[in-house]
Amino acid sequence: MPTVEVITIGTELLLGEIPDTNSTYIARTLRDYGIDIYRIVTIGDNPGRISSAIKEALHRANIIITTGGLGPTVDDPTRQAVADATDRDLIFLEDLWEQIEKRFEAYGRTPTDNNRRQAFIPDESIPINNPVGTAPCFIVEIDDACVISLPGVPSEMKFILHESVIPYLQRKYALKSQTIKATVLHTASMGESVIDEIIGDMEEYSNPTVGLLAHPGQVDIRVTSKASSEDEALRLSEPIIAELYKRLGDNIYGQDEETLVRIIGNFLTENKKQFCLVEYGLNPPLKNKLTLVMSEPIPSVTLDHEPESLQSFTQEMETAFNNTQGDICFGIALIVNQTVTVHAIFQDGLGQTLLTRTYGGPKDHAVLWAQNTGLDFLRRQLLASLD
Repeated sequence: MPTVEVITIGTELLLGEIPDTNSTYIARTLRDYGIDIYRIVTIGDNPGRISSAIKEALHRANIIITTGGLGPTVDDPTRQAVADATDRDLIFLEDLWEQIEKRFEAYGRTPTDNNRRQAFIPDESIPINNPVGTAPCFIVEIDDACVISLPGVPSEMKFILHESVIPYLQRKYALKSQTIKATVLHTASMGESVIDEIIGDMEEYSNPTVGLLAHPGQVDIRVTSKASSEDEALRLSEPIIAELYKRLGDNIYGQDEETLVRIIGNFLTENKKQFCLVEYGLNPPLKNKLTLVMSEPIPSVTLDHEPESLQSFTQEMETAFNNTQGDICFGIALIVNQTVTVHAIFQDGLGQTLLTRTYGGPKDHAVLWAQNTGLDFLRRQLLASLD
């Protein structure tokens, strides 16, 4: 199966003036045909650096896809860079120039002299018609490898990728459409390194693959299968997912679109539990998220001042619990000083259970970390309350 490297070209990308959405789209499109992306590189409008990147990529991959740098101005260097990388001259194609003229005519405009640059492409390359823009594209074949140069304008790139590039790759490399099925398991209260210790051997699998993605207070485990159909992909994933549940147990709280908030809301509704909330320091408030998934309004108290002590916070909880006369009360307080600390309290008819955790990550992630940490504590207490 061929491999791909993508080179996105444009100084504006390096400066952060616009985001690179092209490489993500190309990667998602090609994976459905079983093509692996080995590397994605962004380079400014420098023909020497672009040429070097293409030469290096040709030593590693079968397919090099460039996007951008095909316009008419002096700082559109891709044509020359590809020619240099493949030891070819740029040649002028009259047919391409006529296409450009017709495109401008359709727009009610007249091409300028610098637009003629766009009719030059590397010698012996394959022109690709661009019916949605003025920049011709091309493919340079080098034995079993190829360099495919596409426009940087996302709408043009997407159209040409589907209309011309995918059919070309299917013919050249006898590609067959594949289904890729990804299942994401969500865990909380375990760090990425701890999970890696437990399932590290599974992360070396080739199909399905198993990968980790860490978030504040949560780690996702992605299981991805490639197969000729979705049913077959699911069959490949099932034993891997079962093994992950076996190893990680109730540290996995859900999968795919399931969230902690939704799971807690469903539990409280299904078990007809009267619930109240006391919180401090979360913005946006946790109440906003819980209200969206609860069948009834949530009695809540949002403290407008930092609790003087943990004892005073537990007293606020006790007061709210007694006033609402509910089954369960949950309190969460995020304290951000020199350290970041979350206090979470679960109270039911049997008394209070307390969790205190400190956070060493970026403070702008503190609220999400506190919510995930607190909600997972609440989830575990709710499950324990059934025993």
